[in-house]
Amino acid sequence: MRSKSLLKNRQEFQNQKFVSKNLENRKIAQTRRQRGYQWEDTLVKRFNKMDQWKAFRLGSPSVALPDLLCVNNHDSKIFTIEAKSGTSTSLTVPFDQILRCMSWTDNFTIYNIRNVIFAFKFLSKKRIGKGEYEKRELREYYKIWNNKIKPINIVCKYDGTVYGLKDGKKVKTNLEDYEMPFKSKHQKFSIMN
Repeated sequence: MRSKSLLKNRQEFQNQKFVSKNLENRKIAQTRRQRGYQWEDTLVKRFNKMDQWKAFRLGSPSVALPDLLCVNNHDSKIFTIEAKSGTSTSLTVPFDQILRCMSWTDNFTIYNIRNVIFAFKFLSKKRIGKGEYEKRELREYYKIWNNKIKPINIVCKYDGTVYGLKDGKKVKTNLEDYEMPFKSKHQKFSIMN
C-alpha cells in the first residue's frame, strides 16, 4: 500500500515537473518570436519612412516566405530580407531560408537590382545563463548574399564575422557588408571576414 502511494506521488511530481518545463519552453519560444517580430517591424518602418521604398512583412515562418519584401520601383530594386535577432553571440540563417529568399528575388526579373539581405541584430544584453544576462553594445549587421555561392547555413558572430556551416563544419564564407538605404546608429561594419 505504501509503495503504491510513493509511486503515485513520484509520478505526480514527474508530471508537474514536465508541465512546468513545457510551460517554460513555451515562454522562451514566445519571447524569441516576439523579438523577431519586433525586429522585422522595425525594419519595415525604416524602409517605409523613405520616399521611394515600400516594405512588407510576408507572414509567419510556417508559410515558407522571406521575412520581408522591400521594393523600390523608382530605382528598380527589390530585396528579400531574412531578419535575425537575439541575445546570443551568434545568429544563424538556415540554408532553406536563403533558398526561399533567392527564389523570390530571382522571379522578379523586372527589377534590375535583386538582392537577398541578412539583417542581424545583436541585442544589448548577452545571455550568459538561464535567465542571466550581461550588458553589451547593441549591434546591427547587414550582409548581402552572394548568388554564386551554393546556399548553406550562415552564421554571423557578434563581431560581424560570417562563416558557413556545412555538415556541421565551418566553411569560410565571405559576405560583404551592405549599407542600407536608411541610417541606423547601431549599424556596424565588420573589419574583415
